[in-house]
Amino acid sequence: MSTKLSTAIGLALSALLFGTAAYSQSPAGAGATFRASFPGPSYVLHEPAGRIDRITVHGASLVGNLEGDSPDREVLVYLPPSYAKDPGRRYPVLYLLHGFTDTANLWFGQSGPHFVILPNAADLAYAHGVREMIIVMPDAFTKYAGSMYSNSAVTGNWEAFIVHDLVSYIDSHYRTLPRPASRGLAGHSMGGYGTLRLAMKYPGVFSSVYAMSPCCLSANLMPSAALMASVAQAQSTGDIAKASFGIKAMLASAAAWSPDPRNPPSYFDLPIMNGKPVPTVIAAWAANAPLAMVYQSIVNLETYQAIAFDAGDRDTAIAGTVRSLDRILTAFGVEHVAQIYAGNHVDHIQQRLETQVLPFFSDHLSFH
Repeated sequence: MSTKLSTAIGLALSALLFGTAAYSQSPAGAGATFRASFPGPSYVLHEPAGRIDRITVHGASLVGNLEGDSPDREVLVYLPPSYAKDPGRRYPVLYLLHGFTDTANLWFGQSGPHFVILPNAADLAYAHGVREMIIVMPDAFTKYAGSMYSNSAVTGNWEAFIVHDLVSYIDSHYRTLPRPASRGLAGHSMGGYGTLRLAMKYPGVFSSVYAMSPCCLSANLMPSAALMASVAQAQSTGDIAKASFGIKAMLASAAAWSPDPRNPPSYFDLPIMNGKPVPTVIAAWAANAPLAMVYQSIVNLETYQAIAFDAGDRDTAIAGTVRSLDRILTAFGVEHVAQIYAGNHVDHIQQRLETQVLPFFSDHLSFH
C-alpha cells in the first residue's frame, strides 16, 4: 500500500486508468473502504433529525445484465425533519452517487464509522439555514465493486436506472416536486464521474449538478500491460474476491466500457491482451472519459441552472483533471464553479457536504 498518505482513493482509481496502482484493496473485502490509510476524521451516525428509509427499487434497465447482479437495487432515502410534520408539503430531490468500493449503507452510517455520514451532514446544514430537501442514494456496489454509472450489457444500463427507473420511483412514492428544476445530481469520486457523465448525456432530467472529487476524467491511451495481465487472470468469484483494488478497478472499467457478449465468462474485452494493445478497446475506454466527452456535450451543459465540481489539492491527479475541465468549460463560456481546496480525497467530504454541496442545491433548486 502506498505510504503517501496525501494520495487518496480517487487518485488511486485515476492513476490506475493510467496503469499505475496507487494502493491495494483492503483485506476487509467487499464494500471495504480505505479511510484508515488517509488522514482525516471518521464519523459515526448520531440520531438523525429526519427519517432514513431503506427501500428496494426494481431496475428494469438492469434486467438481464451479464454480470449477474440483481436488478432490484437497495436505495437509501433521507427525509428531512419537516417531512413527517408537514404532510401537505412537497420537496426537491437531490440524487447522490457514492464512489467505487463504497456503499449507500456506509454513507448513511448503517455500517459503522466512515469518512462521511450523510444524514448528520444534512442535519447540520439544515440547522444553519439550508432549505430541506429529500436526499436519495442508490447502492451501486456490483460484482466488481462499482457500476461506473455507465450503460453496459455486462453491468446493465445504469444510466437509465438513475435517470428513469429511480427518478420515476421516487416521484411516484414520495412527496417530490417532480420536475427538472427541483432535481439535483451530485456524487463523490466514481459518483462524481457518474454525475458529470449523466449531466453530459441526459439534459432535462436534473437542473443542477455537483461533482465532488470526480475520478476517471482523463482518457488512458497507454494502459499497463503488467496490470492487464493480472486482470485477465481474475476469472472466478474467488479470484475477484481476493483481487487487489487495482484489479477490481480495471475489471469494473472493462465491464462498464468494453462489454463483449461474445466473450464469456466475463463478457468484456481488455485494452491489452497477451501483452499487445487492443486499439479498439483503448478507444472505447477513452470515449468514456468526460474530458473527451465534454466537447460533444457543450450544448447539453449549457442547459443547466448550475454546475460545480471540486477536488482537494493533495488529490493530485484528480485536481489536475478538475483544472482541465474548468479550462475547457471556461473556454466555451459554460457557467460553472470549480474549486480546489486544501485536502485529500476523503478528509473534507463531510464538511463540504454540509457547507458547500447542500447549500449549492439550496440556492439553485426550485422549492415551489
